[in-house]
Amino acid sequence: MQKYKTEEEFLKAYNSKEFDQLSMTADILLISVSDQEQANYRKTSKKMMSILLVKRDDYPYKEKWCLPGGFLDPNTETLEECAKRILKKETNLSNIYLEQLYTFDDLKRDPRTRVISTAYMALVDKKRLTDKINSNASWFDILFLEEKNNTVKITLTNDETMINLNIKKTLKEKTTDRYEFKSIKNHEIAFDHDIVILSGLERLKNKISYTDIVFNMMPKYFTLGELQQVYEVILNKKLLDPAFRRIIANKVEKTDQIQTGAGHRPSALFKYKQK
Repeated sequence: MQKYKTEEEFLKAYNSKEFDQLSMTADILLISVSDQEQANYRKTSKKMMSILLVKRDDYPYKEKWCLPGGFLDPNTETLEECAKRILKKETNLSNIYLEQLYTFDDLKRDPRTRVISTAYMALVDKKRLTDKINSNASWFDILFLEEKNNTVKITLTNDETMINLNIKKTLKEKTTDRYEFKSIKNHEIAFDHDIVILSGLERLKNKISYTDIVFNMMPKYFTLGELQQVYEVILNKKLLDPAFRRIIANKVEKTDQIQTGAGHRPSALFKYKQK
């Protein structure tokens, strides 16, 4: 980069846009775990993990699905403020759990110009969403399977659409258990948002074992069975009851309330134990 001997030289170069221009975006992976509809009300509802996607109405990637996102206004907001603005627009909520995920900066990730995206992971109990989501947005249920060759297959479904993604997972750094993801099959998701989705699912799966992050997706009161299902959906495996009880022993406290109805025996309700 050229060096400037005087302030006047610098200002002249700045005003003539001599510096390389790039854009910044914030993209949001909004995750929830909720009940899947059951035909028989006597059966315990099955939990499903889902994410919010938006269908693009302009180019590039018109009619493709993507994560909620938007360009940063460099003059008025930070990246986190940008992410919160986007969440407010999509969900009408302003107090959703939000954490920075990764920065995605592949040279060809956006065909318009050089765009660097900082992705955020947000967690919510869908029952808190008091207003309808935008007409071009939809919740997609997630099923994912990690095969022996380190290929992750992700299926996203809503009432009308099924999206299949294949992503290669390669160990990048053994000492920190860091992985690199490469898209193998993706015809429906815009930009590199399939990689963002898997990155967020991996982060959530790892953090659930040593933090209380899961409670950001739980209602105020819940049964232990409901909580166990949420853990199992995120970890993508069945947990033995004794092992699960040890995991949450110091995280919850029993209330004097009881869950009734739903066609099964009443169950004690618990709540998150504030530290």
